This record gives sequence, structure tokens and C-alpha cells, in this order.
Amino acid sequence: MEIPNQYIKNLYKVSFVFLVVLSLFFVVKLLAEFKSYGMMGSNGANTITVSGHGEVNAVPDIASVYFTIMKEAKTVKEAQAGVAVIEKSALDFLKTKDVAPKDIKTSNASFYPKYEYKQAVCPLIQVDERAVGISNKSSGVAPYYCPTSKQVIVGYTASESITVKIRKTDDAGAIMQGLGATGVSDLNGPNFAIDDEDGLKAQARKEAIDDAKGKARVLAKDLGVSLGRIANFSESGNYYPMYYGSAMMKDSASSAPAPAEIPKGENTISSDVTITYEIR
Repeated sequence: MEIPNQYIKNLYKVSFVFLVVLSLFFVVKLLAEFKSYGMMGSNGANTITVSGHGEVNAVPDIASVYFTIMKEAKTVKEAQAGVAVIEKSALDFLKTKDVAPKDIKTSNASFYPKYEYKQAVCPLIQVDERAVGISNKSSGVAPYYCPTSKQVIVGYTASESITVKIRKTDDAGAIMQGLGATGVSDLNGPNFAIDDEDGLKAQARKEAIDDAKGKARVLAKDLGVSLGRIANFSESGNYYPMYYGSAMMKDSASSAPAPAEIPKGENTISSDVTITYEIR
């Protein structure tokens, strides 16, 4: 018996549709598996967690000093003029030490009144004792109200605070000594730092990650498992000086001069990472 051609064609069509549906089913299932595998920290996965530490030491390449100029006068204008005179002297000195204007920043400028408490003068009033009925012959004054003391403006204080970034760190001591001689009211520093830390932070992070990876490989070998993809990662870091010079002048007229050279030591940038691996 010969099978009709139309029947064969229909069978091919049904088979083709079935294969398409079956293929779509497997594609959807495969995508779902990939999605589940790609989720970091997916539930149900066996994991191990390791930590790593890395640090980089570097010699500071900038120093910062901070100073304040304060002047008192009867008027605001006079007080500000007094500050301007000392400020010009300080800026002229910094210019001779090749400090760029972009590295000199005013962090605060203000003025405020100066008050004193003054008591009003209360003169004694002589009276006739017989007229007011005073029996005490030694008393010749009458009681009366006297106003209390009050605040009175006696002048103004002008203040300006300036931060200076010193790129020639070996000049920090000499610059502080010179600033102290200009008449600034308060001088603090130097604080040594690294101008561009990003590269050092990246280096410390890489060392921390390599440290964690090495620990993970050893742990996986001891456990008899294989490392999978990273399920979680976190980082924390610190920046601290191992040692740096510091000088302070509260009163430039009475303090000893800053040393010509101040040791700056090294600063340390560290990174601590935690990595969680899926294991198989």
C-alpha cells in the first residue's frame, strides 16, 4: 500500500514543529541555568571565604601648613587692613619660595565685634535725714534703682585662615620659619601626604587580591575541591603615616624657629579584601 504524499508532508510539518518547540524548551532552560549560575552569592551554592592584605609604603611628596592671621582694631575696616598687611607679607614670602598661587587657599575669613561689660555710674544722692525719716545719723543717702552692667562694643577682630600646599617638601621647615617671622597669629604643620594616591591604592588592592587568591588555592587543595567563580567581594583600606615631622607655633613672637629640615618618613596605604568563591 502506497502512503499518500500529502500524509508524508503533514508528518514532516508536525515533526518540524515538535523539534522547534523542543529546541525552544531547552534554550529557555539553558538560559535559566546560566542566569542562576551568574547570580553572585546565589542561594544553595557551596562557598569558601578568604581574606587578603596588601600595603604600599611611599615617601610623601607634599606637605601642608595652616596659619591664621588675626587683628583687633576700633573698626572693621582697620582690623581688616591690619590682616591684609600681614597677609601680603606672608604671600610675598611664599612667592620667594616658589609656592604657586594655586597651592595657597583661604579656608576662612571673618570678623566679629569685641564686647566688654560696663557698669553704669550710680552717683550717691544726699538727702535730709529728717525729711525722709532716717533715724541713722551716719546715713546720708537714699536708696534708689541703679541699672545693671551691659555689653558694649569696644572694637572688632578680623580673622583669616590660609592653607598652603608645599610641593618641595624639603623646604617645609624653612617655609614655616619664614611664615612665623611675618607675624601670623597661629601656625600649624607640616602634615605630610601623597598628592596622587590612586595609583598606590590600586597597587595595594592588587597585592591584597593576590594574597587572597593564594590563600584560596591552598585552602581548596586542602579541602579537595575546585574553585568556581567569585560570589562576593569587599574591600576596606587605611591610610596612615608611619612617621612624619610636625611643628607647631601658637605665637610666632615667642616660639622657637621651625627647624630648617623636618623628617617626613613614609606613609602607608593598605588594602584589606574579602573574597567568597563558589566551590565544586
